[in-house]
Amino acid sequence: MRYRRLGHASGLKVSEIAYGAWVTFGNQLDEKAARELIHRAFDLGVNFFDNADVYAKGQAEILMGKAIQGLPREALVLSSKVFWPTMPGPNGRGLSRKHIMESIHASLKRMGVEYLDIYYCHRYDPDTPLEEVVYTMDTLVRQGKILYWGTSEWTPAQIMRAWAIAREHHMAPPVVEQPQYNMFHRRRVEEELVPVARDIGIGLTTWSPLYYGILTGKYNDGIPEGSRASLESMAWMRDYITPERIARVRALTEVAHELGISTAQLAIAWLLRLDEVSAVITGATKVHQLEENIAAAEAVDKLNDEVLERIEQILSPDAPPA
Repeated sequence: MRYRRLGHASGLKVSEIAYGAWVTFGNQLDEKAARELIHRAFDLGVNFFDNADVYAKGQAEILMGKAIQGLPREALVLSSKVFWPTMPGPNGRGLSRKHIMESIHASLKRMGVEYLDIYYCHRYDPDTPLEEVVYTMDTLVRQGKILYWGTSEWTPAQIMRAWAIAREHHMAPPVVEQPQYNMFHRRRVEEELVPVARDIGIGLTTWSPLYYGILTGKYNDGIPEGSRASLESMAWMRDYITPERIARVRALTEVAHELGISTAQLAIAWLLRLDEVSAVITGATKVHQLEENIAAAEAVDKLNDEVLERIEQILSPDAPPA
């Protein structure tokens, strides 16, 4: 496993491949399976484990807290997020000082830890002054409840303004953004966020690298029984499994096989071609899936200029694959 700095504005080092709790923890995994997966990931060099207070209504944090027992806390980079409704009443959501303070205490209690390494603002809150958000995050850093803070799915302008407020008032600035980024969802990261990352030094920890599993190739011949898209709770995924996307994935699968790697490994390695990507957050419900995802970091060296050009041609909207 290789490690990258969380951008140039921090000294924190995270594994190129992170393991996240979204969808699986509290929904598809029980305590025994979660523990097995997290410990196996740690044994393979993963140190970054991502979560959010809203995942499975808090159960994902509880499950991860139990799963990390027995691992050295100082060797782990744990993250969670705040924004979505998690408490009753009009102040039970958003980024007000009240909701952030109550949410961090709840997350720490659920995970059974004294601090989080990274705390994300899960979305931008138009109802809360940005100065209040920055001040509250700085307070949590000074209290030692979080070490770093960042954003998720914020626009470049919102990130820059938060950074400027922090710099002006000598407060802890955001050092990381967590956007969706994959072969089918790329423009925002490459055209808008990468320049910001270069300008102010934030890192990018990206989610959905396999586009809801479509980029694994598992849906190339239909929806398999037991797959995520076969679940009624994930029925919305089926709208994303279009003939055009499947045609592109089949072409990508050919490239991957020529390189001696899986389609999923190709998709993950392709994301790591960007220096601004500090970590790719992956999910897995089985150990062999986890091991396959982690091994993708070793495939980056296979992506020479010729391979990258072939991938661009496959992904180009002007040249759909046959």
